[in-house]
Amino acid sequence: MKKRRAYAIFFLILSVTCPGLYAKPDTAASNQTMAATARSYILMEQSSGQVLLERSSEEEFPPASITKVMTLLLINEAIDAGKINWDDQVTISEHAAHMGGSQVFMEPGEIQTVRDLVKCISIASANDAAVAMSEYIAGSEEQFVELMNKRAKELGMEHTTFKNACGLHVEGHVSCAKDIALMSRALLEEHPEMSKILTTWMDSITHRTRRGESEFGLSNTNKMIKWYNGLTGLKTGYTPQAKHCVSATATRDQMGLIAVIMGAADGKIRFQEAAQLLDYGFANYKVKVGPQIGTIIAQQEIKKGTEKQIDVATAETKSFVVPKASASCELTYELKYDGALVAPINKGDTVGRIVYYLDGNEVGEGTLVSASDVQKATIKQMIPYMAKRFFKMA
Repeated sequence: MKKRRAYAIFFLILSVTCPGLYAKPDTAASNQTMAATARSYILMEQSSGQVLLERSSEEEFPPASITKVMTLLLINEAIDAGKINWDDQVTISEHAAHMGGSQVFMEPGEIQTVRDLVKCISIASANDAAVAMSEYIAGSEEQFVELMNKRAKELGMEHTTFKNACGLHVEGHVSCAKDIALMSRALLEEHPEMSKILTTWMDSITHRTRRGESEFGLSNTNKMIKWYNGLTGLKTGYTPQAKHCVSATATRDQMGLIAVIMGAADGKIRFQEAAQLLDYGFANYKVKVGPQIGTIIAQQEIKKGTEKQIDVATAETKSFVVPKASASCELTYELKYDGALVAPINKGDTVGRIVYYLDGNEVGEGTLVSASDVQKATIKQMIPYMAKRFFKMA
């Protein structure tokens, strides 16, 4: 009976069986018609990182102000680490104030909060604000750029080299559509609250200088906010060398998509081409989601412990993208343990793997962890167990 129960736990059907799992949309035909003016593009599903469409997505081009996605990611990570706070006051340096390009015209010596500088970066794509934050976090823009490149490597951004914190054109400052999608995904997955700032249409800051106070309006450079349903961000970019770029993100029906356009013909067309990619993704794909992180999905026997069983949970939420034509396919999973479990075991310790299948085909795996602490049994607690074994062997 126990075996049957355990085996039943191994396979949980999350939806009904479907035929035609591999009836995928015609991506070859789509690649020929999508984003016609762009130098390169990519369409990625956010939760899984699966690429749905791409063209020349690893070819290196200047990324312009989409660079600031990495700057925003590092700012948020510095806040999470307790290195800086949202209400910290930042003094604008001569270097930051004279960046040129897209800016909010801050003066040397002016003081702004981290919160308002992040608004300036996210909404108005302000170069002066981006550089001011880079100096505040790392001491200098050069040292911040080192952090940017280090983080890029950690994210698997193999075709990116940053030379500055804001995206102004410098020889050798390059990225690619795939890498931009990776850092866009990291920002929204790790800091989903940023979407509220990134999709703010208009806001303002107050300049405080020796000449007094004055209000300065911020208008979002991402015009898709006004008309694309489900938009969650993210960032635009333009220089004559980079042409018109955008990383556009949107969520519908619990599926998030990232569309990156590099080098489109003009500002309006980049938005139209990003929308084209997003529309394709929402029309043709759906996400299947496994058990949520921390969900207790089984109990497993443990030896020599103060408890006879431990609760087993998932260490992460796994998502899988399927074509809508196959959206009713069966998602199942199997639990595989790392041999017999022996106390002591601490909450969060890895105890095995969860292997996922779509319509019987293996599609990925995750980690199983203990959901509780189990201490090693004392000699007194072990006596009944030892006696049972003794009389069983006798």
